[in-house]
Amino acid sequence: MKVCVLSSGSKGNSTLIQSSNTKILIDLGVTKVYIEEKLNEINVDPKEIQAVLITHTHVDHIQGLKVFLKKYHPKLYVNKIIYSLLCEYINYDNYEIYDTNNIKIGDIEVDIIKTSHDVSGSVGFIVKSDNKSLVYITDTGYINKRYYEKLRNHNMYIMESNHDVEMLMNGKYPFHLKQRILGDKGHLSNNDASYYLLEFIGDKTSTIVLAHLSDDNNTYDLALNTLKSTLKENHKNVKNIMVAKQKIRTDIIEI
Repeated sequence: MKVCVLSSGSKGNSTLIQSSNTKILIDLGVTKVYIEEKLNEINVDPKEIQAVLITHTHVDHIQGLKVFLKKYHPKLYVNKIIYSLLCEYINYDNYEIYDTNNIKIGDIEVDIIKTSHDVSGSVGFIVKSDNKSLVYITDTGYINKRYYEKLRNHNMYIMESNHDVEMLMNGKYPFHLKQRILGDKGHLSNNDASYYLLEFIGDKTSTIVLAHLSDDNNTYDLALNTLKSTLKENHKNVKNIMVAKQKIRTDIIEI
């Protein structure tokens, strides 16, 4: 599989995943024009996108969805709750509502896990193809222990590392917003991300991408150093660790 995080952060999220025969997007929280530009930079024709998966319906994950669907008509995969929320402003006929924990898109298999965020129906994904696998989890206050076993020892993790707790608490946000971010339906901190990754990574794991960093309550260095320190203290090593950025794509990552 090949992966390119096209944009990640509170102003817009989208990630390309491509296997031997299939190309999908997870989230479309940036404009259609931006997606077209970034896909063209890596020689992917937007017409080749066969499917779009949505983690949840906050605007930074669906901003460009309506226009992209109208122009390119990929299949939209959503659960019943996300579909009902999208129906308020999208009228679209090429969709599939999944009601199981596993879906198949071409030669890509996707396991669905429920996340805990302040919008109904939010999910994360485990994406598998060509004997490789990646975990995609953003926008959650915690990860339920019932998923721990299936989240262990994948080749790649794209994991939310939203905020530094000290920066958040000493920052400009009103108290109610700080409570929301720190709560069970909020976002993972740098320490949370490091704790979960320490729990999940295994000998197959070659790449970690820290994602959905806050512009106001985090820095790239803080997120990266928190994870690296945690891994080092626990005698763990992952070859490739990076931070996804807002409106800047990563290189293509092959796993």
